[in-house]
Amino acid sequence: MKIRFIVPARQELDDAYEWYEREVRGLGVEFLDEIDQAVHRIKAFPESCEVLTGDMRRARLVRFPYGLIYGVDGEWIVIIAVAHLHREPFYWIDRSRELS
Repeated sequence: MKIRFIVPARQELDDAYEWYEREVRGLGVEFLDEIDQAVHRIKAFPESCEVLTGDMRRARLVRFPYGLIYGVDGEWIVIIAVAHLHREPFYWIDRSRELS
C-alpha cells in the first residue's frame, strides 16, 4: 500500500516537528522517527488500529501525544490528520471527504 498525507496533515506534521525541535534540539527528529514507525505499522496492518468513525482509524504514537488519523482508499492509505490527542477531538472530521 502507498501512503499519502493530505496538505493539512502535512502542515500539522511540519508544525509539530518545528515545535519539538525548538523545545529541545533533536526532539523533532525523534518525533519524525516515531511518525515513520507508525506509518510502517499502518502499511503492514492497516486494519489493526482503533476505528474512530466510519472508515477512519487512529494510529497512536507511543512517546508523543499524537495520532495519525487515516482511511484506506483502494491501494492508498490517506493520512488526513496528525492530531494532538489532548486537543479538540474530531476537528478533522470534514477532511474525511479527501478520501477518494
